[in-house]
Amino acid sequence: MADDGQVLFTRKDDSTLNVQLRGAWRLRTGLPSATLFKRELASGREVRGITFDARELTSWDSSVLTFLVELSELCRQHGIPLEREGLPAGLRKLLTLAEAVPERKGARREATEASLLERVGTRTIGVADSLTEMLAFVGEITVTFVRLFGMRARYRASDLFLLIQQCGVQALPIVTLISFLVGVILAFVGAVQLKQFGAQIYVADLVGIAMVREMGPMMTGIIMAGRTGAAFAAQLGTMKVTQEVDAFTTAGFSPLEFLVLPRVMALILMMPLLCLYADFVGAIGGAVIGVGMLDLSWTTYFHETAAAITLTDLFGGVFKSSVYGVLIALSGCLRGLQCGNSSSAVGDAATSAVVTGIVAIVVACGIFAVTFYILGI
Repeated sequence: MADDGQVLFTRKDDSTLNVQLRGAWRLRTGLPSATLFKRELASGREVRGITFDARELTSWDSSVLTFLVELSELCRQHGIPLEREGLPAGLRKLLTLAEAVPERKGARREATEASLLERVGTRTIGVADSLTEMLAFVGEITVTFVRLFGMRARYRASDLFLLIQQCGVQALPIVTLISFLVGVILAFVGAVQLKQFGAQIYVADLVGIAMVREMGPMMTGIIMAGRTGAAFAAQLGTMKVTQEVDAFTTAGFSPLEFLVLPRVMALILMMPLLCLYADFVGAIGGAVIGVGMLDLSWTTYFHETAAAITLTDLFGGVFKSSVYGVLIALSGCLRGLQCGNSSSAVGDAATSAVVTGIVAIVVACGIFAVTFYILGI
């Protein structure tokens, strides 16, 4: 995934300012401004010359020319010489041509509000680009798993164990609370209706089947999307902002192998265990209502629950939870790696990771429901 266009101002010495152009400069991603250069001029530090470093400029269109024309005009106003040797040859020629033919006065149109059709088109292009990046990410992580099975993937086992602890043991309190309350709510709603027909004992069937087949995996997935998926996005987003992800690539390490793979593995391993734990806690929540409200004994309630649940239900729920774990991890890591280069972008990435993860879980749940019905499970 190519980075958006970036500009970085550094000092080669006390009086020479070096302008580094990085990434892919495209009009659709917005134009970097010369604000940083204005800040350098306003800082009071002397600037006697400008040089360029475009070795990390991967691709460009007229957006980079617009930036350079603006920068050249500022240098002309302040009498600062501009050395263009560091720019690509084609870009140097275009800049010379742009300066040779100055803009006519009044030729530039005033900014106007975009029409509805233009906004819809821009949004559609953005969605298409996002889907393309998502498919590319899924393909790359698939290749990474192939390398893992071939014992060629590089990651630290200590990172994996730490992530397993964070995704597993440290998630137990919130999973316990939510699962217990879900079991209580299901039992209470069922008890109110079944009590009218003298079928209170079937509350155990209702809670057990609902928790094992649907509510256990789904609620665990939603909890982990809000807790762990957001954490993954924030961690990787912060590393993106501080250029640690770029440092991995420069050092010869694949960010997908070193950062994404352990997170996906941790959730794949922990989600089935958390799902089973949520099923058990939900059954206890239902038993509290069954014993306290319906005058059932603990033995009777759990015997009825065990008789209602089949191994197909149990393994089906565990399989769903594993898939939800993959979706959560991929959503969090994808949004983290797509994070922008500002502190506010980290928060946006975490929010987007939660929304993407929950939507993916709900869609997958619907697909599973239809598939299981067709298979007669």
